[in-house]
Amino acid sequence: MLRILLINDTPRKVGRLKAALVEAGFEVIDESGLTIDLPARVETVRPDVILIDTESAGRDVMEQVVLVTRDQPRPIVMFTDEHDPNVMRQAIKSGVSAYIVEGIQAQRLQPILDVAMARFESDQALRAQLQARDQQLAERKRIELAKGMLMKMKSCNEEEAYTLMRRQAMSRQQKLIQVAEQIIAMSELLG
Repeated sequence: MLRILLINDTPRKVGRLKAALVEAGFEVIDESGLTIDLPARVETVRPDVILIDTESAGRDVMEQVVLVTRDQPRPIVMFTDEHDPNVMRQAIKSGVSAYIVEGIQAQRLQPILDVAMARFESDQALRAQLQARDQQLAERKRIELAKGMLMKMKSCNEEEAYTLMRRQAMSRQQKLIQVAEQIIAMSELLG
């Protein structure tokens, strides 16, 4: 069962989303207004999903969402009365997984949460791929830097420097990046 943190910023409709969630069989582990520090609340209650019920998603809401998305990523579903496409785009950019305009019906909650979870998982996979590519690029730059230093120290060409680095990595059972970092450190030490 999904553990849900409900953020309710709709005083005239207090409880409508909570009632629909309970009717649909979900566990609402905490309910708060938007005046809270959302990242701290998420850290405390560790929900699986965050649902935000708001009449209009303002800047403060978006800032809270950005902080949660950056530090403690979770699927976030926003229920709102705001039809403005610009607000919707801003919400999605901030980290909202599903943006639902009007209408909270218990029978629609499970498919909405399923879509939000799937989108969140897809986004997280893409972020992980991007991070891995960034790491590979950073490592490649460090290897190229070390290779250049080795070429200068040994007065050899690029292929010979790379071969020396590879041999060193294989003989010490290290990754090429580790050998590159050692060469860079030694070069910096020797000045």
